[in-house]
Amino acid sequence: MVKKKKEWEGVTGGYTLGQKALKITFSLVDVRVGYALLAFVIPFYMLFARKGYLAICRYFRKHHGYSPLKSFLKTYRNHYLFGQMLLDRFAVYAGQCDAFRLDNPDNALFLRMLDDPRGCILAGAHIGNPEFCGYLLKQQRKRINSLIFGGEAKEVQKNRTETLGSNNVRLIPVTEDLSHVFLVSDALANGEMVIMPCDRTFGSAKSVTCDFLNGQAAFPIGAFALAVQFRAPVLAFFVLKISALRYRIHLVPIPVPDGPSKREQIEGMTRCFARELERIVKRYPEQWFNFYPFWD
Repeated sequence: MVKKKKEWEGVTGGYTLGQKALKITFSLVDVRVGYALLAFVIPFYMLFARKGYLAICRYFRKHHGYSPLKSFLKTYRNHYLFGQMLLDRFAVYAGQCDAFRLDNPDNALFLRMLDDPRGCILAGAHIGNPEFCGYLLKQQRKRINSLIFGGEAKEVQKNRTETLGSNNVRLIPVTEDLSHVFLVSDALANGEMVIMPCDRTFGSAKSVTCDFLNGQAAFPIGAFALAVQFRAPVLAFFVLKISALRYRIHLVPIPVPDGPSKREQIEGMTRCFARELERIVKRYPEQWFNFYPFWD
């Protein structure tokens, strides 16, 4: 059983008035103007949000083996990229969607999943900007359901629901009464896609301890248990920022391993996902956005 640890909940900072002001601002100016201002704001954020800063600094120092100076510089870059992705979100809300480009080198694989009558699970993580895919990838062939944290700011909820809804994406907030589990099950039974974060346990004991970046960490098994139950294919799903206005989708199939029991299949898929996540984190280490002590 994994010990429960404090997790960063991933809520967009700021008040409603400030969030509305961002949307108005980006209806008038290029989002890259915001990037320039952000560069001067980040040091103050790192100073006053020390828990997140220290967690990321330890991540670079211990799990990538960087020197103290390089770890500090990488931590700044990590916070700066995170801020850029938040600004990108408000730029889209303000109507700048066409300014961004989305590369999908695995598009043939994605199209096969759209044509497959079965439900499909996209196993995501808190690296890059997976939500941004829903803003740019416009399709009406199969509904995509995205499992999200339910405590996001109301202004963000309003804008993201409007924008994603027009692209055939439905948001399913995680709730304490577990009603989201029934919505996800119904979506898979109806042959729809479901995006689920697979790198946070949310305090659940249903997890597997995996080797991950020179340490051990708990990964939830929920998505893979559903995949086995509904015989749904699983794709590891990552959306990374590769330049100022350009994102790239990475899709990798997660195979169902041979095993005499469903439990062994589920645990094998979980470990396979952890390996794929490790591979992508090594490639894009500055876009890891778990701002809390992730490792046991």
